[in-house]
Amino acid sequence: MTATALSEQTTAAASEVRGRSYAPSVIKALVGRDLRRFFRQPSRVVGSLAQPLILWLVLGAGLSGSFRPGGDGAGVGYLQYFYPGIVVLTMLFTAIFSTISVIEDRHHGFLQAVLAAPASRAALVLGKTLGGVAIASLQAGALLVMAPLAGFSLGEMNWPLLAGVLVLAAIGFTALGFAMAWWIDSTQGYHAVMSVALIPLWMLSGAMFPPAAGSRILAALMAADPMTYVVSAARRGFHGGAVPAGLVPAGSGAVELAVVAAFAVLAVAAAVALCRRRP
Repeated sequence: MTATALSEQTTAAASEVRGRSYAPSVIKALVGRDLRRFFRQPSRVVGSLAQPLILWLVLGAGLSGSFRPGGDGAGVGYLQYFYPGIVVLTMLFTAIFSTISVIEDRHHGFLQAVLAAPASRAALVLGKTLGGVAIASLQAGALLVMAPLAGFSLGEMNWPLLAGVLVLAAIGFTALGFAMAWWIDSTQGYHAVMSVALIPLWMLSGAMFPPAAGSRILAALMAADPMTYVVSAARRGFHGGAVPAGLVPAGSGAVELAVVAAFAVLAVAAAVALCRRRP
């Protein structure tokens, strides 16, 4: 081995060690930056809670008269049925708005400064992802506290299942949003792609209507939709151990939690891989 090759390997190894040592600092800085930007925008804080509640009340009131769940779910009103879906939609909106800052940071030069730091690209992905997760967790926590408005009992809710599935879903959605923002260079294009790709997935997840037993095509689409497992596990968590039959697909909360965890891991891995390929 030549002296030049040995020197290059030594330099690369040293850079990797420095990257690992700087990674926690970079992640902490990015998470703190996203939280500060969120709380310094009062309109965004108020809108993050008002928007889902208004949507829940308007759609819930408009569709409650035609909602006829079968089986043990006959006593569940649409406002109660729709509430877990609204919580998941809030997580989805958070992923869109928290990761659009990737495009803005690229245009303003901040992203280039982060990329020039000795930390790895994985630290950048984790920092932006965990920043979005922190904001989404705060928003979801506020909606969980208001769950009695939809007829749920805070004492009967399965809090470990709710916390697990919502945090994992926030990780998956935010990492997916980061990957899309890294690939797209326009905020308008980003909004268009995310709306076309994610909103239909949310609508097919069972958030707005129960699983259709008579349509095989619709049932297959819902089974292939990762958001179906997010909404179903969240609904099980809201109802605790007594979720009415017919409101969720067949299965268990543990299986749904495992599917959401796999989705989160794949989304983070895809974001890291894409971040490493393109500057």
